[in-house]
Amino acid sequence: MRKKLRVAAYAVCVRDEQILLARWIGDDGRPEWTLPGGGMEHGEDPYDTVLREVMEETGYTVEITGLLGVDSVRFTPERRRGRSIDRQGLRLVYEGRVTGGELRPEVGGSTDMAAWHPLAEVPALNRVGLVDVGLALWRERPVTGRVTGVRE
Repeated sequence: MRKKLRVAAYAVCVRDEQILLARWIGDDGRPEWTLPGGGMEHGEDPYDTVLREVMEETGYTVEITGLLGVDSVRFTPERRRGRSIDRQGLRLVYEGRVTGGELRPEVGGSTDMAAWHPLAEVPALNRVGLVDVGLALWRERPVTGRVTGVRE
């Protein structure tokens, strides 16, 4: 079985009781809200990854104010060209503060829009589990940098 690891960095940006999210278009074409961020390029530092990804997906520059935690998720093996693939995602979640730029959609990427959402309305959004993980890390600030029992 082939194994694949993807390392990514994301930002939780909250201001005025609203969270900044990007709308990701899944492989099935169904849009879901996610934290702005994404995969590290080879040789790239995760800190630089999150700065780059937030800019690409939202148009904002951010200041990283802390590392909230690390989340690891494993995906059910899938079959591609007759081979099984066991996927693991290692996700570094930072806290960010918007310092400049203007909100705009990503062009030619994996997201098609970015928007601020009231924290109280997040449970009603069609979202990926990472949003809940990021918010739990932001609210709880566990010393281990890990939360359990949050939907994936």
